[in-house]
Amino acid sequence: MAQFVRDYREEDFPALIKLWEATEMGGKKRGDDENIIEDTLSYGGKLLILEDDDAGLIGSSWLTTDQRRLYLHHFAILPKFQGRGLSHLLMDKSMEFVIETGLQVKLEVHRDSKIARALYGGYGFKYLGDYQVFIIRDVNSIKLRDIE
Repeated sequence: MAQFVRDYREEDFPALIKLWEATEMGGKKRGDDENIIEDTLSYGGKLLILEDDDAGLIGSSWLTTDQRRLYLHHFAILPKFQGRGLSHLLMDKSMEFVIETGLQVKLEVHRDSKIARALYGGYGFKYLGDYQVFIIRDVNSIKLRDIE
């Protein structure tokens, strides 16, 4: 079995969603769809696919940009392929893209994800201090204050 990293192709989408759902990285419930992926790629992002000759799509690394920095997210490898050093293959390709753009790169990782934190730390990512991350996923839930 050989593994390699390549760029995303449209036909990858069904397997990609399965990967993200299996690893709790994302999916349609988080607004991840084909149009969003294509938009982020057209804005200068990159979606890398980790593929196994026999098993097909087994991992992903999605880098998006606001033109000021890159955001690394949806970095995932199917559980049965974890612990084999494949994260370094995927992270090396991700960091090559970061170097190519010359932009800062930022990511979020759960504080209890010791393996992921060790991986990212090994590539030079630093803890950003006591920042907390907030998000609104459902914009229909936003409550505006009445200001008179």
